[in-house]
Amino acid sequence: MPVQLLSRFDKSHRRAWVNPLNKSVPWLSRLFVFGGGLALTVYGSYEMYKVIDVGPITPLKWALLVLFIANFSWITLAFTGGIVGLVWLLRNGAHRAQHPQTLTARTAVVMPIYNEAPSRVMGAVQAIYEEIQATGHGAHFDLFFLSDSTNPDFWIGEERAFLALRKRLGTEARVFYRHRPRNTNRKAGNIGDFITRWGGHYEHMVVLDADSLMTGEAIVALAGAMEADPDAGIIQSVPLIVNRNTMFARVQQFAARIYGPVLAAGLAVWSGRDCNYWGHNAIIRTRAFAAHCGLPDLRGRPPFGGHVLSHDFVEAALIRRAGYGVRMLPTLGGSYEESPPSLIDLAARDRRWCQGNLQHMRILPAKGLKLVTRQHFATGIMSYLSSPLWMAQLLIGIVLVLQSTYIRPEYFTDEFTLFPAWPRFDAERALSLFGVTMAVLLAPKFFGLFLALIDSQTRTRSGGALLLIVSTFIEIVMSALIAPIMMVIQTGSVMQILFGRDTGWNPQRRDDGSMPFVQIVRRHRSHVALGVLTLIAGFLISPSLAAWMSPTIAGLILAIFISWASGQLWIGLALRRLGLLLTPEESDPPHVIKRANAIQEEMSVEGLDEVNCLRAIHENAEFRAAHDEFLPHPARRHRGEIDPDRAIAEAKLNDAESIEDAVAWLKPRERFVVLHDRALISMLARLPKEAPLPQSVAAAG
Repeated sequence: MPVQLLSRFDKSHRRAWVNPLNKSVPWLSRLFVFGGGLALTVYGSYEMYKVIDVGPITPLKWALLVLFIANFSWITLAFTGGIVGLVWLLRNGAHRAQHPQTLTARTAVVMPIYNEAPSRVMGAVQAIYEEIQATGHGAHFDLFFLSDSTNPDFWIGEERAFLALRKRLGTEARVFYRHRPRNTNRKAGNIGDFITRWGGHYEHMVVLDADSLMTGEAIVALAGAMEADPDAGIIQSVPLIVNRNTMFARVQQFAARIYGPVLAAGLAVWSGRDCNYWGHNAIIRTRAFAAHCGLPDLRGRPPFGGHVLSHDFVEAALIRRAGYGVRMLPTLGGSYEESPPSLIDLAARDRRWCQGNLQHMRILPAKGLKLVTRQHFATGIMSYLSSPLWMAQLLIGIVLVLQSTYIRPEYFTDEFTLFPAWPRFDAERALSLFGVTMAVLLAPKFFGLFLALIDSQTRTRSGGALLLIVSTFIEIVMSALIAPIMMVIQTGSVMQILFGRDTGWNPQRRDDGSMPFVQIVRRHRSHVALGVLTLIAGFLISPSLAAWMSPTIAGLILAIFISWASGQLWIGLALRRLGLLLTPEESDPPHVIKRANAIQEEMSVEGLDEVNCLRAIHENAEFRAAHDEFLPHPARRHRGEIDPDRAIAEAKLNDAESIEDAVAWLKPRERFVVLHDRALISMLARLPKEAPLPQSVAAAG
């Protein structure tokens, strides 16, 4: 898997299409999306110019115009793409990918995991395995857990749960587990390690996330589509959000189900074979990926240097550069994922995505990339830069209104004029432009609602037409309140990254969004303070300004309450009982979801998630032997090389008089070292359960 160069590319090495029809480019849809977006931007820019062109145009007014153009152009592309998606789905919405009668190639289904609850991931893969077997094509698929877990308790829990899974499925089941001692380059490195060690056995691989679920029909359909298309390098499905119960997660789940298909279809149509890859729930041509998607480390230190965080966009760019297509199947169905349970959890994940997308500014000029690929990079970058641009636009608007209200204007300048230079705006035109902006912003949501209403199954399973409409307006209100909070959070993230602050890679919380109220207050108190100050300033300047900014002000002032409510399970369940924010997959869950949840509950009840790694190894000789077989052959140690963690762990085990001493003394990093070292495991196994009595006590007895 050679590392690719971003600074050089020989176009003569790009493979030619096997099927000449794949040369066709969807120029008509691209012309409509980008030409229509440009036309709308020109119209909006002209209207904004006329808004400020009442009196002299100052540098601040010019700045306001530039910021408006940047923000408005961003939302026009979503609008025009939504129209394309709407039209395409009206014509092709009932079409589904064909289930192949036969398969010839072998496919690996891989799930990278990192400090996840073992019952969750094992339950998901068992359900997927059973689904694939039910299709009759099970012989063509092997399933892999690729563990990068750094928490020793999770690691040992994974091994125990995997052995239990193998016992349930039988020894013939082709389900495998590998733990990587060093999680170099994180998920991209995890997948790369699999490819270089075992990838040669498989023509294709389906990459999942730890929260992914896919039906057997969907996986087999992806494999069939890949076999039928020798020019495809990646075929991406469109995952729907499922299994969400907190208020915030249910809002996201509803939005993804009702509006997501419109935007995804539009993206698939105008992208054609230059589509993007989202890192999971997709099938990949293994040899093409190995040959062309080895990621380089970027020069310099993080956050802009080091290994590539948002690797999926870059992998799609590189495989497309090599001459393979990247496609999306927007109506495949049977592809699912989960989402963060609260606003704070979303912000934590979003911080990492922000750094990864801004890192793409260094990859954007890479040689040989397709123009549409660069557009995907620009879209990802703009998704985060739009927040500081929006905030700057609001602040400049406030300063301009403040200037016109409190600073004495020069009504008659030194230049001869027939009329005074009134420093004001065209309020009527501004209100009209605001309406146009809101219409462009909200239109894709109403496109999705329209499609849901005319589809009888979606409408019925979402609670009926009335509840579907009410749910849409609840989602719009919640999104409007959350948007200013995320604007401030993302602005802070962008500024931190620009000033050189790196992010970590912490495991995500999956289920419970609740957290101590004090922590929520600490996280959002600055947002509330900003909202209160903006409200006071707005009323001092102009009550109409405060009214115009009321959605932004309300979101900030209510930030603590919104964040608290977002993670509350009881609010989400109450909405569900009322039939609000209901999705078809929630009212009538697919079998794979029900099966995965049932297995997870069974394994959790069995205590497979609650593991003390040292006690598990110490108490069960059979499991200790199995763990020994999981371990790789030890690397040869050179003379004079001493691992401090190993030396400390060995010293503590020498001093320990019982397993309880080892549990009390060994720190997580030292436990990790012990569990990778067969000699130290033997020392651990020889420890008694309890410390021997002192000689004086034994003699007295």
